[in-house]
Amino acid sequence: MLLQLAAEFDLQRDVVPWLAARGWAVALDTSEKSSALYIVNVERNGKIIYTWKGNQRSTHIGLYDLQMKENEHLYTFEKDLRIISCSINSERTLLAVSFRQYTEEERVTHLLQSVSKYLALLIEIHPINNVKVLKAVDSCVRVQFLYPVEDRNSSTESHLLLVSEDKYIEQFDIHVAEEEHRVVIQNSGQLPRARVADDLIWAQWDMTEQRLFYIVPKESRSILRCVQFYPDENFNSTLESQLDISVNDKQVKLVNFGYNDCEDRDVPSKSLNLQVFTSKAGGLCVCCSLPSDIPGEISYSIYFLHKGFSKTFTASLERPETPQLKEVAFLNLDYYVAAYLPGQFLHLLNIHHPDLLCYSLFLTGEDARIDMLPNCSIQSPLVSTVLDCCIGRLYAMSISDSALLKFLQNSKRDSERLAALHCALLCVRSTTDLEMKIIWWISENLSTCHSFDPIQEFIIASLYCRMCPETNNLDKLLPYTSLLDWTGVIPGVACATDIISLPVLEMQNSKGFWEKLDSNLESVKYAEPHLHYHNNVLRREWRNLSEETEERRATAYLRNIFENAKKVLSHLDAWDSEERLVPLFQEEDYQQQLLMGLMVAQLKDHLMRHLQYVGKKKIDQIVLDYVANLLNLVHRIMKEVWKIHQLHSCIFCFDERGSEAEFRVFHIMSRILEAANGMCMPLPPGFHSLHLGLGVRCLPLHTLLHYIDNGVLHLTETCVRKLLKDLDDNEKNEKLKFSIVTRLPEVTLDVSSWNLEVGMKFLPVHRIQSTENLAVAHIGHRKSLNIQSFSICCS
Repeated sequence: MLLQLAAEFDLQRDVVPWLAARGWAVALDTSEKSSALYIVNVERNGKIIYTWKGNQRSTHIGLYDLQMKENEHLYTFEKDLRIISCSINSERTLLAVSFRQYTEEERVTHLLQSVSKYLALLIEIHPINNVKVLKAVDSCVRVQFLYPVEDRNSSTESHLLLVSEDKYIEQFDIHVAEEEHRVVIQNSGQLPRARVADDLIWAQWDMTEQRLFYIVPKESRSILRCVQFYPDENFNSTLESQLDISVNDKQVKLVNFGYNDCEDRDVPSKSLNLQVFTSKAGGLCVCCSLPSDIPGEISYSIYFLHKGFSKTFTASLERPETPQLKEVAFLNLDYYVAAYLPGQFLHLLNIHHPDLLCYSLFLTGEDARIDMLPNCSIQSPLVSTVLDCCIGRLYAMSISDSALLKFLQNSKRDSERLAALHCALLCVRSTTDLEMKIIWWISENLSTCHSFDPIQEFIIASLYCRMCPETNNLDKLLPYTSLLDWTGVIPGVACATDIISLPVLEMQNSKGFWEKLDSNLESVKYAEPHLHYHNNVLRREWRNLSEETEERRATAYLRNIFENAKKVLSHLDAWDSEERLVPLFQEEDYQQQLLMGLMVAQLKDHLMRHLQYVGKKKIDQIVLDYVANLLNLVHRIMKEVWKIHQLHSCIFCFDERGSEAEFRVFHIMSRILEAANGMCMPLPPGFHSLHLGLGVRCLPLHTLLHYIDNGVLHLTETCVRKLLKDLDDNEKNEKLKFSIVTRLPEVTLDVSSWNLEVGMKFLPVHRIQSTENLAVAHIGHRKSLNIQSFSICCS
């Protein structure tokens, strides 16, 4: 089970014992227990409002504080009522309640035609005092107090939303005053009110951010609008977006305006099933589903408004012969939106990178099951929260690290592996143990991933997750994947992508979520993929500078490049103060330092073009952190691989052949090198020396030389010095040393005299003449290049 739940609130656990202790639980001992005690509302500050039937068929309202773990009795009606909605203000001085007085049958039976079917009341509860009728109508109404962004201890004014099935929403402004230790409503006969929305067919309340989303029909389309409420008691329209959704419902559909409609939701509805989800990073999604006319199929759509496109999924059900299925439930996990059909599937969609389907996890069977959730009505009133309306439980919802890792290990398809890998790296923020296990999985599955390189994805995605939270809009500039496209499909699921109109923001100088959403929309307008950093220019520049002559290298530009590399290395040294398990050497590596410095320079230029407001000093720090983190991740992979295969730092010697474990490590290092070359990514100092050392120990001579000739192994001064010094003078070693010498980088010295000097130092006298002649014959045709890239001191 990928999603795990933890019950934060349970009516049977947290309320029933409290009721029993006060003698109020007798009426609950009936077959109608589920309808006698149920949750009515969840307020922004974590207060849960519930209702139950008393001994004399009275109706009670109570409140549970999630933080204090305490219950409080709020009010009692001396008659049997069906509470529809209830809300308490942040100061806990006013209670708003809407309820049904009579059913239609009761009205006819008791000749109550002149009595309104529904009432909405405003009650003073500090202490219990006056009651004001807000509405007395025959259409259902719901109530919801507004909460300031910052909770206040006291206030003289509260604001209440009233939502009517007559397709309008209005706001009441309620002024209170303290009189003789009582809080009373002032001018209760004339409460000021303002119309918030008209002609709506659907509305959703976002209690966390105090936003109202609603839909009004317009010809064959629907218009989504949003109203933002502010702590200064103002509100204004902030967004308008066209949706290609045709809604024929005559009855208004409401989301998060009370949770008493369990028995109505238990029967699959033909009405619109739609929810709006937002994320902290400025994501805005509309999720909807309508019953399919085709047996054994179900369709649902996700409108990624912040990206300008929608995706419609049509899934074939595994067991279409099962009893009537409930509708798809949509769950908000901030970075992911989940579409859940109990007993069938769980589909996790990445909100911020929905363009590639390989970032979506589609689970079936046991993996898709959400434990403790029955096949009935569930809602997601808050981020990472699930409310089971029927049982009366509020769950905290999260992705299980262990289940995700198990799914990653057991997956057979590359799309599932890639999606699980990226999802797991998002969870790594909280635990390095998970990162370690991911590296173990990578080391064991390098040859099983055919559509992507797991090392590349691990490094790029890890850098993205680490760096982006630090600075706004950095997520639009740094790469998040090594893949340019993905042609794979989800088995049993058809997907259609449509371009949609971008929403129009109706506010200026916005902050918080609206500022981030505006930034996301701007990036879509300016072709977002082109904003992400690419290594094409870096690769070309690195190749050109590597071929420069010594005179041209001594320029101010190159001195600045190497100065950048020194800053990165000093940054890395300050970070990694622990004793290094992997024997990496702090050696001079011209090519890697050149690449390191170039990456710093080009990434800095890229960020400066788009993040000028951040400032040069901050960007310098971001870039240094990025490149240092990159090197640290490579070192982290090698360190974990070293631990897995139980190697030690004395492995860098040539007096014996390598073990099977060393050969595995050599293979992994070769894959790291391949991944680095593919991304034009620098490697930690000493990587090539260690790689060559393991190659000498593990490979037969002809394979070793083949790897050197094809650029898999790089000759470094550190390794060659040790090799020529440590090996004795038997015939096999002489052949190895000679083969290495003849493949050394070209130098400006005379080739024959240089080889003779090396031979005099490292070869027996009787071998010098033949060795020198062979060396000259072997490399005499090569041009002389500069000595800076490599030199060996023979004295």
